[in-house]
Amino acid sequence: MITIIPEAPENVAAFNATGEVTKEDFEKLVIPRVKEKIDQFGELNYLLYLDTDLDKFTMGAWLEDVLLGITNLTHWNRTAIVTDKEGVQNFTDIFSVVMPGEFKSFPKENLYNALYWCKNGDEVEA
Repeated sequence: MITIIPEAPENVAAFNATGEVTKEDFEKLVIPRVKEKIDQFGELNYLLYLDTDLDKFTMGAWLEDVLLGITNLTHWNRTAIVTDKEGVQNFTDIFSVVMPGEFKSFPKENLYNALYWCKNGDEVEA
């Protein structure tokens, strides 16, 4: 399931992923919220707090995630992935090299630092 993180800055589409993540989560929540932020701000600042294992994402969810990335390719500004999974952190940091915009991983205890970075492009001290 994906939910919106309510305390996110206005210019950040921020989501919390828990349990099983489905195609419907993307269709009903993520994609409309991302479109709203791009329409409002002309760019996408995106945060995903990953509180589930990657194998909990259904195939439909992965496909929607890929489509989200491709559809909004020119709008990506800053993306933070918040997780304690080292493999996901490493992948996120490598992904930053091939995608437009900045991609950065943060450990779970630094959620508010990640939100601040998404909003401003700067980090606060942890």
